[in-house]
Amino acid sequence: MPHRDRLRPVDLAREHGLSTQAVRNYEDDGILPAAPRTDHGFRQYTPTHAQALRAFLALRAGHGHQTAAAIMRAANTGDHDTVLRLVDQSHVRALRDRTTLDEVTTALDDLTTGEPPTPAHRRPPTIGALAHQLDIRPATLRKWEKAGILRPDRDPATGHRHYPPDAVRDAHLAHQLRRGGHPLAHIATITEQVRNAGGVAALDEALRTWRADLTRRSRAMLAAGAELSHYLDRTDTTAHDAS
Repeated sequence: MPHRDRLRPVDLAREHGLSTQAVRNYEDDGILPAAPRTDHGFRQYTPTHAQALRAFLALRAGHGHQTAAAIMRAANTGDHDTVLRLVDQSHVRALRDRTTLDEVTTALDDLTTGEPPTPAHRRPPTIGALAHQLDIRPATLRKWEKAGILRPDRDPATGHRHYPPDAVRDAHLAHQLRRGGHPLAHIATITEQVRNAGGVAALDEALRTWRADLTRRSRAMLAAGAELSHYLDRTDTTAHDAS
């Protein structure tokens, strides 16, 4: 093997600001292909190992550590079907997250730009009145309450439910998200975030942060695709040359 193709763990580590132990750990975990050893037991890495590390770190930024590691392990065994399936699944999750964000943003916009569901001068609606307002069954509101989405008040004398403005807001938000196909547990998380933020308007910053994170992740996935493609090309060439 030409000398220029011999790389030490420190050579790979320096490029990314890693420790040499981290590089060794990645090899032990199957993220890097196994490296040949010298007669004295020292690892001999090659440009292929260097590209594997670049691909993994790029994948990790876009797909997360667990998925990136699974992709590299499959690549190192030549299982390209699994590689591409894992990449596709990760892109589907990103699309689902982006669709959810768009639907949540639209639902919140509708609540903030429309007429307040319960003006301050009106009495809070009963369960029947709110169900009629949303064109749903009262049993649905009770189900949402059980799921943690709604927090109605109770009349101390009769025990009947009535819904203050924030509960009406949450009911309208839940109604729109349910129409988008979101599960109750997911809607409960969103309404809890709205309550903790102090209302719909205060959630704007969280939505902007969420969108910025999705954009960063999607861009990282694009960059990772290029690095992974280079690695697959290199290993395909190496396998062909070896045969």
